[in-house]
Amino acid sequence: MGKNGIQRDVVAVVVAHAQVDAFTAEPFKGNPAAVCLLEDASKAADERWMQSVAAEFNLSDTAFLLRDDSSAATGAAPRFQLRWFAPATELKLCGHATLAAAHFLFTSVLAAQETLIEFSTKSGILTARKVPAPETASAGVSGEGKLFIELDFPMIDLVDCPPDELPSIPETLNGASIVSVHKSSTAGDLVVELSSGKEVADIIPNFHEIKTCSGRGVVITGPAPSGSGYNFFTRFFCPKFGVDEDPVCGSAHCALAPYWGGKLGKQKLTAFQASPRSGILHLELEVAGRRVRIQGEAITVMTGTLLA
Repeated sequence: MGKNGIQRDVVAVVVAHAQVDAFTAEPFKGNPAAVCLLEDASKAADERWMQSVAAEFNLSDTAFLLRDDSSAATGAAPRFQLRWFAPATELKLCGHATLAAAHFLFTSVLAAQETLIEFSTKSGILTARKVPAPETASAGVSGEGKLFIELDFPMIDLVDCPPDELPSIPETLNGASIVSVHKSSTAGDLVVELSSGKEVADIIPNFHEIKTCSGRGVVITGPAPSGSGYNFFTRFFCPKFGVDEDPVCGSAHCALAPYWGGKLGKQKLTAFQASPRSGILHLELEVAGRRVRIQGEAITVMTGTLLA
């Protein structure tokens, strides 16, 4: 019984929680993700509870971590089970929430000497590693001495968009010229290339139209302006999953990196996500192993505890 005779619910502290802005060095830029470090394995198996938490945070994605102690005895890198939930559904792969989770672990949970983390996910074992600032960091707000993290992610193929799906491409593209249309071989996102990065940045999306498109969402991309310091621009719209515009999407660049790498003849690229919050991704292709290394910064803007 609380003050004034008011009955108070009994709650238990379940998890340490942080909100981290990913792919940015500035607060309130990049893509925010909630990170929840679970202590109770039963919560890690409760999909309904995790989905409810993600809907409560209502961010692009919420990452749920559970320490896997099986690696401790062998002296291997720390390993965590990792699952990602958008407000409306669970995801099989998420870049910015993985970067946010790694940043949280490196800065608040693990010993300072730890430089590598393994994540057990529905897309296999993914890694996050502390790395020096990339040579192309001058293109953004980055600098030496900051924590850069490199994610090792699977490469995703783009295939030609089936002709019967072309009519579903949004008409509201501000009159921009469409260069090509492809489709992600995994999530089924439509990937629409425009003739310039400025056209990408100027898009005013019609989310009702986008909801009627085939596939999960729509990626809009185009070559970066000369002298910008970037190779290409991107925006990603996914209202079907409760995310009208994903501010910075790491997983989309698992397909965009090899696509633009092939077009531009480059193994290392710098991408700019031209959403209102914006973000920077430093990309490197490992073609033989079919991997994409994604480097970026992150910053913690909020910490607390989650009660349930």
